Amino acid sequence: MATVSAPQMSATRAAVEAGLRSGRRDWAGMIAAFALFLTLIVSLTILFVLLTDVMSRALPVFSARGLDFLAAPNSSNPEIAGVGQAVFGSIVLTIFVIILALPIGITAAIYLEEYAGDNRFARFVNTNIRNLAGVPAIVYGLLGLAVFVTSVGLGRSLLSGGLTLAILVLPIVVITAAEALRAVPMTIREAAFGVGATRSEVVTSHVLPYALPGILTGIVLTLARAFGETAPLIMVGAITGVFRTAADQGGLETLQGPFTALPTIVYSWSKQPQEEFRALTAAAIIVLLVVILAVNAAAILLRNRYDRSW
Repeated sequence: MATVSAPQMSATRAAVEAGLRSGRRDWAGMIAAFALFLTLIVSLTILFVLLTDVMSRALPVFSARGLDFLAAPNSSNPEIAGVGQAVFGSIVLTIFVIILALPIGITAAIYLEEYAGDNRFARFVNTNIRNLAGVPAIVYGLLGLAVFVTSVGLGRSLLSGGLTLAILVLPIVVITAAEALRAVPMTIREAAFGVGATRSEVVTSHVLPYALPGILTGIVLTLARAFGETAPLIMVGAITGVFRTAADQGGLETLQGPFTALPTIVYSWSKQPQEEFRALTAAAIIVLLVVILAVNAAAILLRNRYDRSW
């Protein structure tokens, strides 16, 4: 192993001190920092302008209609049209994602990262999952149309839409959960194995609590993606017009019947020729943003809580 002599150390120290005393400015670094700051300002400005425009169009609707806009069903008459059916449909679709995609995706990530090991099969599965995460949403809509609507015979129903959305976000759940598990330091696993813990005890008592904040972040991304999708829902039968449901309709009939969602309502109203629907579209966008921000805030609070407890 080569050693550094005292004269070499003195020369290096003198060169560093001379560089510090010279007072030269790092112009390249300053230009790069300014360019990054400028891109941030431009992005925030565009976002502020869009939100300001949407809010200015939506405020008259909320001031005139109030909570009635949130509870009223869809209608071809802009004076009584509301997002009640769309909010209900979006909530049910999100419940499908929570019940189906999250447990399956997190469990698959745990198996791939903690049990499968680094072998050819695990690498093959990981590669395909990452490829599926990049597939356009319309392709999943075609898959749902071919499988759930036609082959399984569920028809163009809320059930088909929920299953399609669950499959769409499943690769995202697996990838984000796997990344959170991979970020857990190996020393934590080694320490648990060193005191005689089994692999299942290591995963449940040490790895998962440490990875939980990252997993919750992935859940936020998953729910936001599912809540804002439109194309696959239209493919499997989301109504872009007006529909009526029976007052005495049961739970199973509701799942097998027609449905709509907030993104679908925004898409439908934006195509209407009446000028009044422009304000309704902006109001529906605000409702969609508020719901997504509320879900994100809840997930962030849970993440911070578990992070502090750990």
